[in-house]
Amino acid sequence: MQLIIGFVIVFGSIVYGYTHASGRMLALWQPAEFVIILGAGFGAMVISNPPYVLKNILTRLKMMFGKGYGESFFKSVLELMYELLEVIRKDGIKKLDDHIENPQGSDIFSKYPEVTKSNVLVSFITDNLRMMAMGKMSHHDLEAVLELELHALEEDLLRPSKALGKVGEAMPGFGIVAAVLGIVVTMQSIGGALALIGVKVAAALVGTFFGILMCYGVFEPIAASIANQVKKEMMALNMVSAILVTQAQGKPTLLALDAGRKVLHSEYKPSFITMEKWVSGD
Repeated sequence: MQLIIGFVIVFGSIVYGYTHASGRMLALWQPAEFVIILGAGFGAMVISNPPYVLKNILTRLKMMFGKGYGESFFKSVLELMYELLEVIRKDGIKKLDDHIENPQGSDIFSKYPEVTKSNVLVSFITDNLRMMAMGKMSHHDLEAVLELELHALEEDLLRPSKALGKVGEAMPGFGIVAAVLGIVVTMQSIGGALALIGVKVAAALVGTFFGILMCYGVFEPIAASIANQVKKEMMALNMVSAILVTQAQGKPTLLALDAGRKVLHSEYKPSFITMEKWVSGD
């Protein structure tokens, strides 16, 4: 909803200002300019990115119109980690084998659909619990391994945002290309009616306008929105990392969860009392 409201404000302000200054909307309808600019931008994106990134761009765009990551998501992560750590405390880490080998069929993971929708997060939890179960590892070694993995994950998750950002940066340039081609078309009409030349020059200028608008009004905001999605996902991953490292130190489950809670930004961070109520079911 916030995304839609933002686009309504951007385009609504432009249209209102333009029409208020006696501009004609029909003059902005230049399909040829749009095809040149958007087509060139899409082609450049296809050339410069592997299929994996292109597919993830579509996935991230769908997520933008979904529920997103809010307080309930981080609450679910904390509750999931509490249940997993309690199994370790009561029965040992080997008791988690069924859950970490098949999280889709796990009765613990199935309670938290907001968590399981993130394949990256589920894989991070299960892979590192499996690694911890395979042999004794000091919390220092575990922390070092997790830090490297988190860095690699962040770089990977940000690739769609960076790809769209690069295309956004290129939009004004493609707008100039469209404008220059429009001037070439105009020059072919030299000697014709003055009104016709004016129309063609206006059409060429629309190309520059559209390229700049796509950059700062569409592609850059979308790239920033995807980057914010990734930051929230990385918060969850960092939270899980802190919980696992603290658990490896032999600390009680609630203290391990508290270490993860402190990683969250203030708008999502519950108080210790609130977190305790969440996991206790009160």
